[in-house]
Amino acid sequence: MAESLLAVAREAAEAAAAVHRRYAGSVSTESWSEKGAADFVTHVDHEAEAAVVSVIRSHYPGHAILAEEAATDDSAALARQAEHLWIVDPLDGTTNFLHGYPMYAVSIAFVERGRLSAGVVHGTATHDRWYATAGGGAFHNDRRIWVSEIESLSHALIGTGFPFKVLERMDEYTTQFRQVLAHTAGIRRAGSAALDLCHLATGWFDGFWELSLAPWDFAAGALIAREAGAVVTSLDGELDVTRGGSVVGGNPVIHRELLALLHASTEPVHG
Repeated sequence: MAESLLAVAREAAEAAAAVHRRYAGSVSTESWSEKGAADFVTHVDHEAEAAVVSVIRSHYPGHAILAEEAATDDSAALARQAEHLWIVDPLDGTTNFLHGYPMYAVSIAFVERGRLSAGVVHGTATHDRWYATAGGGAFHNDRRIWVSEIESLSHALIGTGFPFKVLERMDEYTTQFRQVLAHTAGIRRAGSAALDLCHLATGWFDGFWELSLAPWDFAAGALIAREAGAVVTSLDGELDVTRGGSVVGGNPVIHRELLALLHASTEPVHG
């Protein structure tokens, strides 16, 4: 069952990636819309989402789909009640895409009764394909991957993202940022949480944290990272992939040390 779900997810991801490639470098600023401050959406997001939904519906017409561009509070609440749920970000890193910066991806996860079962992240511009199934391991371009073996936070490279959609958390974040920067080998910000988690899974990052993420930002990446040996939680512990929240990940040692550092640096808001 998991392999057939993964095959559908990979087919759907390829359909979205084809949309990305069709429009890469040709989207004029006149067609940009803002969902919020510095939060852009274009016809590419919508077309890529439609391509993903079409593939999923052709195989599993009865499954629920929680997709970024079509999601509302009501639809998200209904989707969370479904036994079989697809969580889709058709273009994670829209701003990167619009500027020709090659860190953007399609992210697709399947959740069965609240548990991640399959996940795919395709980095369209770089031709990187990550995928995983629960208990089946994680793969990058068909090669099995594992998290890094770095065990000292001072040697760790950490990925992150800015809470630009939730600016009231910026003070909390900048306090955390200063502490992480002071205690690690460095911080990188690419602008795609899905790719950041895959970079963690591949061992390129040793840890990752970001505040106030939506389910489609991290669901597939979280499964891929976990199947590569990472620990991925919220700031407070268990991570609900259907609701979203703040995400902390790392190999087992770095996750523990990074989480402790984040807790010590500030009193985080729950979520």
